[in-house]
Amino acid sequence: MKRRFLPLLLFPCIVLSQSVKGTFSPAEEFTHAFLYQATPEGANYISYGKLDNEGHFEIPIDSTAAPGIYKIVYAIPPEENNFDFIYDGKETIAFDFSYEKGVKFTESEENKLWNSYLNSMDMVNQTISNYYTKDGKDKDGFQAVFKVLKDTQTAYETSAMGKLVSTFITANRPYIPSQYEDLKSYTNNLKQHYFSQIDFSNYVLQSSSFLIDRVTSYVFNMVANPTDDTYKTLIDDVANAITDDDIIKTSLLDVLWQRFASTDNHEVANYITDQHLLELAKKTNNIVLAETIMSYKNTSIGTKAPNFEIVSTERTTSLYNLENSEYYLLIFWSSGCGHCLDELPKVKELVAKKPNIKVVAFGLESDPTKWTEEIKKYPDFVHNIGLGKWDHPIVKTYGIAATPMYFLLSSSKIIMAKPYGFEDLEVVLKDL
Repeated sequence: MKRRFLPLLLFPCIVLSQSVKGTFSPAEEFTHAFLYQATPEGANYISYGKLDNEGHFEIPIDSTAAPGIYKIVYAIPPEENNFDFIYDGKETIAFDFSYEKGVKFTESEENKLWNSYLNSMDMVNQTISNYYTKDGKDKDGFQAVFKVLKDTQTAYETSAMGKLVSTFITANRPYIPSQYEDLKSYTNNLKQHYFSQIDFSNYVLQSSSFLIDRVTSYVFNMVANPTDDTYKTLIDDVANAITDDDIIKTSLLDVLWQRFASTDNHEVANYITDQHLLELAKKTNNIVLAETIMSYKNTSIGTKAPNFEIVSTERTTSLYNLENSEYYLLIFWSSGCGHCLDELPKVKELVAKKPNIKVVAFGLESDPTKWTEEIKKYPDFVHNIGLGKWDHPIVKTYGIAATPMYFLLSSSKIIMAKPYGFEDLEVVLKDL
């Protein structure tokens, strides 16, 4: 299936010098290639090329384009379907790309050298792994293996002198022991020196994916079968390694937070928030990030749901004051939401035979008129209205991004589950 983009306006280049060109395969899976200039803050759109029937494209590059890190986006979502490349202001860039094999540069000494370096280091690292797996006690073998590592690194650093790629090869310089070390000592020293060659304030590194790749590799690949406590220690190491740039520190820890949040590892995600990220978000005035991580923390499974006032014509109470039910199903919905109007009758039917579950329906509304009529269909629900809809404070507190949104609470209002939709809700409530 082709991955399509909406057409974009082309801005003419007055003076053309080099170009970026490539071949995507199989050609029928792609339509366009979009060129961006990468920066630490994101990426600036430059131009695009339409692929021909054989998957070829070419985008001219203005001769005034600054050397640095550029990005090709080839499908949507763009944040998942892109790759970086180095542009030195002199070379034409050419590559072949497929999902199976990734990107292979056919023109550009900078990028070919970087790929060659990575491949060579992978082979050397595999040799080191084989050495320790086999025995790890032959001191002559040790010296030979690490001489290859040192010679390989030195040779590539020499070849990269005067090139932009030198920044990456130097930053990737590995720990090389000066004398024999057993596996435990080598592993500890490798871990200790993992970030020692990286200048986190370097603009070129910040503009590329290098720092993200390096940090995520450290946290997720450094230790086999890590526990949550291990993850916390590794995250602290990352935070301690970045001492001179709070913005990039915030960005990289946010990447780690997102990884743990996406896998519902609430303990580690909230540890990042409490120990590092919330303070950094405030320090860098990143209000959106602060609200996002606090909403996640407030609604993590195992956390007591944030309280709110419940106002009705009969009496005013609160979520915490509700009693006499083993479970509470909290639903955020809206009378103007089609999915909500479709799912609420199903929820009513689902809980009808479950007297141990009480539904608390919180309507996010711009106007109470339709809501007032709609709630008459659900006399057994506890109803509450939040005027202002998406601007209501409860939206930020609970991190509500869409409606309906479900939370299953215990009798003491502890969050037990957050079903994504009605089908998930059916599964969660099945045995209650």
